[in-house]
Amino acid sequence: MHIEPGVVTGAKMILSYATGAAALGYAAKLAWETVRKDGVVSFLMRAALSTALVFSYFEVLPHHPIGVSEVHLIMGTTLYLLFGLAPAAFGLAAGLLIQGLFFAPFDLPQYGINVTTLLVPLFAVDVLARRIIPANTAYKDIRYGQALKLSTTYQAGIVSWVVFWSLYGQGFTAENLANIATFAGAYMTVIIIEPLVDLAALAGAKVLHRLKDSGLFTRRLFNPAA
Repeated sequence: MHIEPGVVTGAKMILSYATGAAALGYAAKLAWETVRKDGVVSFLMRAALSTALVFSYFEVLPHHPIGVSEVHLIMGTTLYLLFGLAPAAFGLAAGLLIQGLFFAPFDLPQYGINVTTLLVPLFAVDVLARRIIPANTAYKDIRYGQALKLSTTYQAGIVSWVVFWSLYGQGFTAENLANIATFAGAYMTVIIIEPLVDLAALAGAKVLHRLKDSGLFTRRLFNPAA
């Protein structure tokens, strides 16, 4: 989902600064609310784990430039289900920043674009989860269909933002439309794989039930909503 350098340039980058700042601002608000509710130690542990996983997704797992962006596993819904919304958002933003600072400085100018693309769909996942997962159901007990809806929502959001940035930056040229189609087609493999990863992670969480009070995971992973 990393937009390739040069897709959005010049004065058009101003919009990415605005959307990126808004997404980060909302994530900071969520972080503050989570600290007040769960404590700073629990939030920091979950945020650190989320950051480490995001960094490994970006740098260790296969990732290939295709069309206007890159195709790789992000596991945004997995992070959400394991650690909660605010730690997952922090991990995505921090992991992306660390990658740019130390391994891919050519991506730093696009940070506003990429952080918007990662975070806004995550916020949508939270809204959907509140609707489709009953309050008396812990995340570890969700069904495949529910995981598929969450993952599809996240990945569709990412693809939608990539398409938006590409059209915003390069217009409706035949070449740009072809590159967008190539990227979107390749990204279908991610939509197929990620729900299975979600369920595998949740199955692992059941084995780690003794850690439910450790603060390492969101309370909702093991318990119904309060």
